[in-house]
Amino acid sequence: MLRKVFWDNPYLTELDTHIADVDGDRVSLSETIFFAFSGGQESDSGRIGGMPVMNAVTHDDDILYTLPSAHGLVAGQPVHVEIDWPRRYRLMRLHFAAEIVLELVYKHFGNIERIGAHIAEEKARIDFALGESIKPYLDGLSRDANEIIDADLQITSAFSDTAAGRRYWKIAGFGEVPCGGTHLKRTGEVGGISLKRKNIGGGKERIEVFITD
Repeated sequence: MLRKVFWDNPYLTELDTHIADVDGDRVSLSETIFFAFSGGQESDSGRIGGMPVMNAVTHDDDILYTLPSAHGLVAGQPVHVEIDWPRRYRLMRLHFAAEIVLELVYKHFGNIERIGAHIAEEKARIDFALGESIKPYLDGLSRDANEIIDADLQITSAFSDTAAGRRYWKIAGFGEVPCGGTHLKRTGEVGGISLKRKNIGGGKERIEVFITD
Protein backbone atom coordinates (compact mmCIF):
# COMPACT_ATOMS: atom_id res chain seq x y z
CA MET A 1 0.00 0.00 0.00
CA LEU A 2 1.18 3.49 -0.85
CA ARG A 3 2.67 5.33 2.12
CA LYS A 4 1.32 8.87 2.07
CA VAL A 5 4.12 10.81 3.69
CA PHE A 6 2.18 14.06 3.30
CA TRP A 7 0.03 12.81 6.20
CA ASP A 8 3.05 12.12 8.40
CA ASN A 9 4.75 15.39 7.53
CA PRO A 10 2.86 17.87 5.30
CA TYR A 11 5.83 20.26 5.53
CA LEU A 12 8.24 17.90 3.73
CA THR A 13 9.09 19.26 0.29
CA GLU A 14 11.48 16.62 -1.11
CA LEU A 15 11.58 12.83 -0.94
CA ASP A 16 13.76 10.05 -2.32
CA THR A 17 11.61 7.03 -3.14
CA HIS A 18 11.04 4.39 -5.84
CA ILE A 19 8.73 3.90 -8.81
CA ALA A 20 6.16 1.27 -7.85
CA ASP A 21 4.50 0.78 -11.24
CA VAL A 22 4.46 2.24 -14.75
CA ASP A 23 1.52 2.24 -17.16
CA GLY A 24 2.40 4.34 -20.19
CA ASP A 25 2.68 7.95 -19.11
CA ARG A 26 1.27 7.16 -15.65
CA VAL A 27 3.47 6.14 -12.74
CA SER A 28 2.87 5.30 -9.10
CA LEU A 29 5.30 5.56 -6.21
CA SER A 30 6.13 3.37 -3.22
CA GLU A 31 5.69 6.43 -0.99
CA THR A 32 4.81 10.03 -1.76
CA ILE A 33 4.72 13.61 -0.54
CA PHE A 34 2.75 14.68 -3.63
CA PHE A 35 -0.93 15.27 -2.75
CA ALA A 36 -3.58 14.51 -5.39
CA PHE A 37 -6.92 16.32 -5.65
CA SER A 38 -9.17 15.16 -2.82
CA GLY A 39 -11.85 16.66 -0.62
CA GLY A 40 -11.89 19.80 -2.73
CA GLN A 41 -8.18 20.51 -2.21
CA GLU A 42 -6.28 20.88 -5.49
CA SER A 43 -3.29 18.69 -6.30
CA ASP A 44 0.25 19.75 -5.58
CA SER A 45 2.49 20.78 -8.43
CA GLY A 46 6.05 19.57 -8.69
CA ARG A 47 8.41 17.06 -10.26
CA ILE A 48 9.10 13.33 -10.16
CA GLY A 49 12.51 12.24 -11.41
CA GLY A 50 13.12 15.76 -12.68
CA MET A 51 9.98 15.73 -14.85
CA PRO A 52 6.88 17.86 -14.29
CA VAL A 53 3.78 16.13 -12.95
CA MET A 54 1.02 16.98 -15.41
CA ASN A 55 -1.81 15.38 -13.43
CA ALA A 56 -2.30 13.53 -10.14
CA VAL A 57 -5.37 11.44 -9.36
CA THR A 58 -6.37 9.07 -6.60
CA HIS A 59 -7.12 5.48 -7.60
CA ASP A 60 -8.41 3.28 -4.79
CA ASP A 61 -5.67 3.60 -2.14
CA ASP A 62 -3.05 4.65 -4.66
CA ILE A 63 -2.15 7.89 -6.45
CA LEU A 64 -1.37 7.91 -10.18
CA TYR A 65 0.89 10.62 -11.61
CA THR A 66 0.88 11.58 -15.29
CA LEU A 67 4.33 12.50 -16.61
CA PRO A 68 5.56 13.47 -20.09
CA SER A 69 5.20 10.44 -22.36
CA ALA A 70 8.97 10.09 -22.87
CA HIS A 71 9.70 9.87 -19.13
CA GLY A 72 11.65 6.58 -19.45
CA LEU A 73 11.04 5.51 -15.86
CA VAL A 74 10.68 1.83 -14.92
CA ALA A 75 9.29 0.02 -11.90
CA GLY A 76 11.78 -0.20 -9.04
CA GLN A 77 13.79 2.78 -10.21
CA PRO A 78 14.84 5.27 -7.51
CA VAL A 79 13.47 8.78 -8.05
CA HIS A 80 13.57 12.15 -6.36
CA VAL A 81 10.23 13.88 -5.74
CA GLU A 82 9.87 17.64 -5.26
CA ILE A 83 6.76 19.71 -4.62
CA ASP A 84 6.14 23.41 -5.12
CA TRP A 85 6.22 24.41 -1.46
CA PRO A 86 4.81 27.95 -1.75
CA ARG A 87 1.77 26.49 -3.55
CA ARG A 88 1.37 23.62 -1.05
CA TYR A 89 1.62 25.94 1.94
CA ARG A 90 -0.91 28.37 0.51
CA LEU A 91 -3.30 25.49 -0.18
CA MET A 92 -2.83 24.27 3.39
CA ARG A 93 -3.58 27.72 4.78
CA LEU A 94 -6.66 28.24 2.62
CA HIS A 95 -7.84 24.69 3.30
CA PHE A 96 -7.76 25.22 7.03
CA ALA A 97 -9.28 28.68 6.80
CA ALA A 98 -12.20 27.08 4.93
CA GLU A 99 -12.43 24.29 7.52
CA ILE A 100 -12.72 26.81 10.34
CA VAL A 101 -15.39 28.81 8.49
CA LEU A 102 -17.30 25.62 7.67
CA GLU A 103 -17.40 24.53 11.30
CA LEU A 104 -18.57 27.99 12.37
CA VAL A 105 -21.36 27.85 9.77
CA TYR A 106 -22.44 24.45 11.11
CA LYS A 107 -22.44 25.81 14.66
CA HIS A 108 -24.60 28.77 13.62
CA PHE A 109 -27.05 27.13 11.20
CA GLY A 110 -27.24 23.62 12.63
CA ASN A 111 -28.24 21.15 9.91
CA ILE A 112 -27.26 23.28 6.92
CA GLU A 113 -26.15 21.17 3.93
CA ARG A 114 -22.75 21.70 2.35
CA ILE A 115 -23.10 20.97 -1.36
CA GLY A 116 -19.59 21.74 -2.60
CA ALA A 117 -16.12 23.02 -1.81
CA HIS A 118 -12.93 23.85 -3.66
CA ILE A 119 -9.49 24.89 -2.40
CA ALA A 120 -7.35 26.68 -4.98
CA GLU A 121 -4.19 28.74 -4.65
CA GLU A 122 -5.94 32.11 -4.87
CA LYS A 123 -9.01 31.38 -2.73
CA ALA A 124 -11.24 28.73 -1.21
CA ARG A 125 -14.98 28.39 -1.59
CA ILE A 126 -17.74 26.54 0.24
CA ASP A 127 -21.23 26.07 -1.20
CA PHE A 128 -24.38 25.52 0.84
CA ALA A 129 -28.03 24.73 0.25
CA LEU A 130 -29.63 27.75 1.89
CA GLY A 131 -32.83 29.62 1.12
CA GLU A 132 -31.61 33.00 2.41
CA SER A 133 -28.62 35.23 1.80
CA ILE A 134 -25.65 34.36 3.96
CA LYS A 135 -24.23 37.88 3.58
CA PRO A 136 -25.65 39.25 6.88
CA TYR A 137 -23.70 36.59 8.76
CA LEU A 138 -20.31 37.11 7.11
CA ASP A 139 -19.01 39.76 9.50
CA GLY A 140 -19.69 37.55 12.50
CA LEU A 141 -18.22 34.47 10.81
CA SER A 142 -15.13 36.43 9.80
CA ARG A 143 -14.69 37.84 13.30
CA ASP A 144 -15.03 34.43 14.96
CA ALA A 145 -12.73 32.75 12.44
CA ASN A 146 -10.02 35.38 12.87
CA GLU A 147 -10.26 35.05 16.66
CA ILE A 148 -9.51 31.33 16.36
CA ILE A 149 -6.65 32.03 13.96
CA ASP A 150 -5.20 34.79 16.15
CA ALA A 151 -5.31 32.50 19.20
CA ASP A 152 -2.69 30.33 17.44
CA LEU A 153 -4.26 27.10 18.69
CA GLN A 154 -2.69 23.69 18.21
CA ILE A 155 -4.14 21.55 15.41
CA THR A 156 -3.99 17.80 15.93
CA SER A 157 -4.18 15.59 12.84
CA ALA A 158 -4.21 11.80 13.08
CA PHE A 159 -5.87 8.55 12.03
CA SER A 160 -9.30 7.63 13.29
CA ASP A 161 -9.05 4.31 11.39
CA THR A 162 -5.56 3.42 10.18
CA ALA A 163 -6.60 0.36 8.14
CA ALA A 164 -9.24 2.35 6.26
CA GLY A 165 -7.02 5.43 5.88
CA ARG A 166 -9.50 7.66 7.69
CA ARG A 167 -8.09 10.77 9.30
CA TYR A 168 -9.32 13.78 11.26
CA TRP A 169 -8.18 17.15 12.52
CA LYS A 170 -8.99 18.54 15.95
CA ILE A 171 -8.76 21.80 17.84
CA ALA A 172 -9.39 21.33 21.55
CA GLY A 173 -12.58 23.07 22.59
CA PHE A 174 -13.61 23.81 19.01
CA GLY A 175 -14.19 20.63 17.05
CA GLU A 176 -13.03 17.32 15.62
CA VAL A 177 -13.60 16.82 11.90
CA PRO A 178 -12.98 13.89 9.50
CA CYS A 179 -10.56 15.06 6.79
CA GLY A 180 -7.76 13.51 4.74
CA GLY A 181 -6.13 16.73 3.55
CA THR A 182 -2.80 18.30 4.48
CA HIS A 183 -3.07 20.25 7.71
CA LEU A 184 -1.21 23.00 9.51
CA LYS A 185 0.25 22.60 12.99
CA ARG A 186 -1.30 25.77 14.43
CA THR A 187 -4.20 28.03 13.52
CA GLY A 188 -1.96 31.10 13.52
CA GLU A 189 -0.29 29.88 10.33
CA VAL A 190 -3.48 30.67 8.40
CA GLY A 191 -2.98 34.42 8.75
CA GLY A 192 -5.84 36.91 8.47
CA ILE A 193 -8.82 35.99 6.32
CA SER A 194 -11.71 37.79 4.66
CA LEU A 195 -15.02 36.38 3.43
CA LYS A 196 -17.20 37.22 0.44
CA ARG A 197 -20.69 36.02 -0.46
CA LYS A 198 -21.52 34.92 -4.00
CA ASN A 199 -24.99 34.11 -5.27
CA ILE A 200 -24.81 30.92 -7.34
CA GLY A 201 -28.53 30.36 -7.90
CA GLY A 202 -31.82 29.90 -6.10
CA GLY A 203 -31.48 28.11 -2.79
CA LYS A 204 -27.69 28.08 -3.01
CA GLU A 205 -25.12 30.26 -1.26
CA ARG A 206 -21.35 30.43 -1.66
CA ILE A 207 -18.77 31.75 0.79
CA GLU A 208 -15.42 32.65 -0.75
CA VAL A 209 -12.44 32.65 1.61
CA PHE A 210 -9.35 34.80 1.03
CA ILE A 211 -6.06 35.09 2.91
CA THR A 212 -5.30 38.73 3.67
CA ASP A 213 -1.67 38.43 4.84
